[in-house]
Amino acid sequence: MYTPNQGFADRTDAAEQLVDCLQAYRGCNPLVLAIPRGAVPMGKIIAERLGGELDIVLVRKLRAPGNLEYAIGAIDETGNTTMNMEVDASDIDANSLTAEQQYQKEVMRKRRSTYMRLRPAINVKGRIVLLLDDGIATGSTMIAALKAVRLQNPDTLICVTPVAPPESIKAVAPFADAVVCLLTAADFHAVSQFYRDFTAVDDTEVAAILQQSTRSAYNVQRDDPDLG
Repeated sequence: MYTPNQGFADRTDAAEQLVDCLQAYRGCNPLVLAIPRGAVPMGKIIAERLGGELDIVLVRKLRAPGNLEYAIGAIDETGNTTMNMEVDASDIDANSLTAEQQYQKEVMRKRRSTYMRLRPAINVKGRIVLLLDDGIATGSTMIAALKAVRLQNPDTLICVTPVAPPESIKAVAPFADAVVCLLTAADFHAVSQFYRDFTAVDDTEVAAILQQSTRSAYNVQRDDPDLG
């Protein structure tokens, strides 16, 4: 296991370390909203350990032309766009941006269809929400997700991530009621550098986790005499 100042062995390691920092929410039936795909296996662990529920929030980064790894912003399912504050808007070609927005909205539409045919989305209103990603780079994706969830009126909205650069934590903080981050790293190039194993998570795994979490929640309700 990596020590916190080095990073994490894998997403399981990161999730288990996050659980230790989230004990205040144990027994409060928190709703863990994971950003697919990488955060979903982590969200399963956190939800199970805290006695909460798991669901997803769909947002996508908007990729820079010629550098698909760099996020110039992020977009949610409704089309609301959050631009990276480090990006000069005058440097962005409007046609390229529009095309990227349309592409990412279509990706989200297909993912929603793939994931949610197995179960409906969980109502966020009035819930303690732990909004989780497996790492924050520029912060634009997390900010877009926080904005989208806030519109659904949660009681409490917590930003949760294993690792982020300090400037990104500062950027996301105004959009959350609290931020939980295990490691703030100034020498930040990519989320993957802080994981020894950063194997990609595919849609099949995400769908299976969501289906399993639905069955688990149903079984708990069925076995609870107060709900029967």
